Amino acid sequence: MCLAIPSKIIEINDNQTATVDVEGARRVISLMLIDDPQIGDYVIVHAGFAIHKIDETAAMESLQLLRQAASMASELEDGPSE
Repeated sequence: MCLAIPSKIIEINDNQTATVDVEGARRVISLMLIDDPQIGDYVIVHAGFAIHKIDETAAMESLQLLRQAASMASELEDGPSE
């Protein structure tokens, strides 16, 4: 299973790549598949490619859901708390 993650463009390195930030993790991605990328845009990244722009509200909602899922998975691994 693959998961596409909302990421914020923080730097455009050239016309083909950008640096994005997700929760403090930075990564260089390809911009080849989207039109007119701008610093501050949120994009869905899959396999190192920005594949779709999304608005900030949708990005924040998606990231919150991913945080909740990660927290629930962590709780399951740790077992029940007393």
